Amino acid sequence: MPIGATALRAIRRYLREARPRFLGREEEPALFLASITRRRLGAKSLNPILRKYSEAAGFGKRVSPHLLRHTCSTHLLQGGAATPDVQAILGHASIGTTQIYARVAVEDVVASHARHHPRSGMRIP
Repeated sequence: MPIGATALRAIRRYLREARPRFLGREEEPALFLASITRRRLGAKSLNPILRKYSEAAGFGKRVSPHLLRHTCSTHLLQGGAATPDVQAILGHASIGTTQIYARVAVEDVVASHARHHPRSGMRIP
């Protein structure tokens, strides 16, 4: 799985400094753990955390793990990533599932063109 240098440094620091305090069972393979259960941090635990911080940041939209996944995938495709590469990152069995994100990216480009191109509203005779 590709990961940026900044994120990798943060994860290494988390593994070194924070995760040992949460670790209840040494064999827990999950990277992120819930502080109370000391088990894998799942969507039920993550949703309230994301909601709290997205509201504090003033986001108008409800943030969820799925929204973050969708946004990341769309940005990758808008940035020129190949659909099969995004499919591999997401773990989709079917490329058709990944193409949903590509379709959203194309719709964004068309909408942006319509909003910003000086001749987008003009008709050709």
